[in-house]
Amino acid sequence: MKYFSKMKGGKQSPPKVNLSEIIWSWIGAFLGITPVAFLNYNLFSGDDLVFIIGSFGASAVLIYGAVRSPLAQPRNLVGGHVLSAVIGVVSYKLFYPYPWFASSFAVATAIALMHATRTLHPPGGATALIAVIGSEKIHALGFFYVWVPVGTGVMIMLLVALIVNNFAPSRKYPEFWF
Repeated sequence: MKYFSKMKGGKQSPPKVNLSEIIWSWIGAFLGITPVAFLNYNLFSGDDLVFIIGSFGASAVLIYGAVRSPLAQPRNLVGGHVLSAVIGVVSYKLFYPYPWFASSFAVATAIALMHATRTLHPPGGATALIAVIGSEKIHALGFFYVWVPVGTGVMIMLLVALIVNNFAPSRKYPEFWF
C-alpha cells in the first residue's frame, strides 16, 4: 500500500511564469534553433550531412526556458549530448542487428554515464537513441555524428543561450560552468 501511496503526489503545481519570462524563452528558443535549422536546410540540404536532431528541441526548453535548472547548465548541455552521442554510435555499431536492444542499451548507458560524470541532461537520452534509430544519413555519419550535428549544434545553442539569457534583466546564465 505504501508503494501506491507514493503515486498520489502531494505538491502543488509549479508557479505561473510571468509574461516576460515567456517572451525571453520564446526569443531564446527561436534564435537558438534558427542557425542550426538554417544550416541544415540551406547550406547542407544537398549533402548527406544532417545538422539538426530532435533532441535539440528538448535542450531548447531547458537552456532557454529553465535557465536556472542544473540540467540546463553548459556542463550538462555539452557533456550530456556529447557523451550520449558517443554511446549511441557505439551501441548502434555493436548491436545494429538487434535495434530493440541497441536502443535500450544506448539510452540506459547514456543515463548511467551522464550520472557518473555529473552531466545529466535529459535530451542526451534522445541523442543516444537517435544515433540508433536515426536515418541512414545518421548511421552513415558514424562517429562524425558526435561532432556534427551534436557538438556543433550544441555549441551554437550554448552561444545563443549565453547572449540571450544574459541580455534579459531577470536572467543569469550560466549558474555554473563546471
